[in-house]
Amino acid sequence: MQQWIFLSIAIVSEVIATSALKATEGFSRLGPSLAVLIGYATAFYFLSLTLKTLSVGVVYAIWSGAGIALITLVAWLFLGQTLDIPAIIGLLLIIAGVLVLNVFSRTVSH
Repeated sequence: MQQWIFLSIAIVSEVIATSALKATEGFSRLGPSLAVLIGYATAFYFLSLTLKTLSVGVVYAIWSGAGIALITLVAWLFLGQTLDIPAIIGLLLIIAGVLVLNVFSRTVSH
């Protein structure tokens, strides 16, 4: 169970870091730049802990899929990004893929 907590921390840290990237203005603003650096460092640290017990392919699929969906949600809610129907369908397919991987695949240890 601990590996899933680590993976969740990695995903949230990556989403926070990615959300702050635009505010860095090319890493010319200190506060957002520190948020990005700390966020990515935290994400990769907890991702590495997750890889002690789960396979890299499965972990990366979950991490990247969840990260894509969450960063798009953050951009839509807070950064004014608009989503059209193809974008929403694509995101739903990514989420479905992560769910199928977690629920039905034998490569994921629960």
